[in-house]
Amino acid sequence: MGVVAAFKKFLISGSLISMAVAFVVGLAIVALIGALVTDIIDPLIGAAGGVNFASLGVVTINGSHVLFGSLLGALVTFLILMLVVFFLIAYPYEMHTDRVAAKAAAAPPTTRTCPACCNTVPIAATRCGFCTSTLPPVLPAAPAAPAA
Repeated sequence: MGVVAAFKKFLISGSLISMAVAFVVGLAIVALIGALVTDIIDPLIGAAGGVNFASLGVVTINGSHVLFGSLLGALVTFLILMLVVFFLIAYPYEMHTDRVAAKAAAAPPTTRTCPACCNTVPIAATRCGFCTSTLPPVLPAAPAAPAA
């Protein structure tokens, strides 16, 4: 496969497309959260405490204006964005994966390995479908000990 074909395959691969969609959605969320902070939260903080982020930290050095208030507004935007990502995406996803892992751990096995040929066979099988050796019976699982 040539370099051009490999690059074309990379460009149309699903992971690149998914990453591009995530990037565009991320930009939209940043714009939305930025507008939320600038248009709603900053004025509410200003009304409650008389603080205006835009003029809060303006320092003039040799005619140049250093805007600490803008940095503070960007910091608030970042913190709110991280809270939104955590509570709407990361935390529910982690809870879901924990539930799936717990459910998978609690499910009894449905297959076992043949001791003669090491192939996977159904747990109720009495003879291996691959090597036809006789399989020992499966003992019932011991009941789980109660949690202390």
